[in-house]
Amino acid sequence: MSDDCNRTPFWQRQPLLPLEIQRVLRARTEAALADPTAREGLVWPTILGAPKLRQDHPGGLPEDQLLAHAACLLAPLGIPDPAAAWRDHQRQWTDTAEAGPDGWRPSAAWGAWGPLVSLRCGWQLAALTPLPLDDRYPLACGVSFFNHGLFHECHDALEPLWMDASGDLKERLQGLILLAAGYHHLQLHNLRGLVSVWAEAVARLEPCGGNVPTPWGEVRAEAALALTARRLGRAQELREDADLAELWALDRPTWELR
Repeated sequence: MSDDCNRTPFWQRQPLLPLEIQRVLRARTEAALADPTAREGLVWPTILGAPKLRQDHPGGLPEDQLLAHAACLLAPLGIPDPAAAWRDHQRQWTDTAEAGPDGWRPSAAWGAWGPLVSLRCGWQLAALTPLPLDDRYPLACGVSFFNHGLFHECHDALEPLWMDASGDLKERLQGLILLAAGYHHLQLHNLRGLVSVWAEAVARLEPCGGNVPTPWGEVRAEAALALTARRLGRAQELREDADLAELWALDRPTWELR
């Protein structure tokens, strides 16, 4: 796990996002999960919502500077022409940007949430950029999202695999999904929700010790399972209005894909 992953900004309480912002983020996540070439859709929100660029360019980011920033993020995705990518993006994603007097601004619909849209899209991009683009990609997305603290996105990545699975594989994938869902509830400070899903996750994963073999590799989650079981035991003793700081104090869980 990289140092950047260890410093994930999402290993802390998160705000409940407005439905419109959830829609913006989820649409881009689902596109990138369905087709690796659609990871490009995460680049432009990352740049346009960045607080420093917005501060430096209140009238909009000039297109030449937008493309220069994008070139650095698009090159690792194998996209050599930022101008063509920007034209394609504008046709597909009309809710990303609007013209200002001096250049491009993030959509006004993002409002004060623009910096968070930028951060979340950028962190998704960091999680997805280095992944293998073969049949391991969907599972690798789920593992990488979990390790980057993007627990809601982890759920979205694993759910299609779970829906197509059967038998023990379906049971274990459901356990991983519920494990991630519990940490999403922790981010939202939802004690009742995390206790419910973690209890089910532990029950589904304990028979395999947290190691989940799949056709696309083995997810090693034994350490994450042990950490979650400890958190669950403590959470079950807490009052509904309790401060959850002690649940954050334990090590952050991660998975390994082999």
